[in-house]
Amino acid sequence: MKKKLTFLGIETSCDETAAAIVQQKSNGSAKVLSSIVSSQIKEHEKFGGVVPEIAARAHVENIDFIIKRALKESKIKLSQIDGVAATAGPGLIVCLTVGLNIGKSIAKFLNKPFVAVNHLEGHALSPGLEKKINFPYLLLLISGGHSQFLIVKNINKYKQLGTTIDDALGEAFDKTAKMLELGYPGGPIVERFAKKGDKNFFKLPQPIINKGGCNLSFAGLKTAVLRETKKIKKNNQFKYNLAASFQETINQILKKKTLVAMSQFKELTKKNKATFVVAGGVAANKSIRESLSLVSKKMNFNPTFPNLKFCGDNAAMIAWAGIKRFNKKLTDNANTAIAKSRWPLDKSAPFMKGPGLKL
Repeated sequence: MKKKLTFLGIETSCDETAAAIVQQKSNGSAKVLSSIVSSQIKEHEKFGGVVPEIAARAHVENIDFIIKRALKESKIKLSQIDGVAATAGPGLIVCLTVGLNIGKSIAKFLNKPFVAVNHLEGHALSPGLEKKINFPYLLLLISGGHSQFLIVKNINKYKQLGTTIDDALGEAFDKTAKMLELGYPGGPIVERFAKKGDKNFFKLPQPIINKGGCNLSFAGLKTAVLRETKKIKKNNQFKYNLAASFQETINQILKKKTLVAMSQFKELTKKNKATFVVAGGVAANKSIRESLSLVSKKMNFNPTFPNLKFCGDNAAMIAWAGIKRFNKKLTDNANTAIAKSRWPLDKSAPFMKGPGLKL
């Protein structure tokens, strides 16, 4: 029987101030005692995107209150926690530093273990907050800053199969919403508008669809959307149609690239049946969930999606990743842990952005 562990998780990598108390029960499963997320949508919507300095200031103003609220809701005293986990990267340095520093301070004050968590590992392990998932599994991580296929071999052991060579998928949704003058954040708004449109109205490009393995590209699609927005002017039905066509094109791209990733996963792991996890903020999109569920069943994979409340940035996934790393004795020195703007899960994977890229 494993020891019951209780961790405080802190997340401030971008524009969500979050804190959570998560417990690992004696049978190894997770129990989320509290998960508090303070959104900054109102602060950033007039700019059409996140302004780092404004986000960092909001973190400073809110973090103390959010941690206290997480503790109160969990009915756990600060002295009762077994460790502290805080996001150390990747993300906006000015934002990361806020949560990381307060996490280190709490750990040092209590003389408790500290874990500097990779935000991407938090997403990768997030389905474990609700059910046990066996390693290895295939992961599609799609968020505002990242889009990649990985084999999750174990805690701290990842192999990247493919990634975006330009925009992340969440970024493409946000920019499409901005071009259509729909508002911010773009993902949920584009999804809502797409329900009113004809998904086959516009024929949009699927960049690098037949090359580059399961690498992804969305810049050309974004440019095509921009070109079409200049033609539709104030016609709302055309806006609905373009939102629907954009989302349908994304679904087609993800389906085709997922088939490639699943074939590679089977070849590398010699497993004919496995779990396919889709995590990150864009994993909340219902049409993407439905589309990738069909692909999974066709390829004999079990499709797994985190609860909607754990798709976006949250501290419960950070606390859980901290517990899992602590169990592997992967703790960090609270005196020396630093924030990292870039922190790949697979450190040996090539950096896939910039001029001269060969696919």
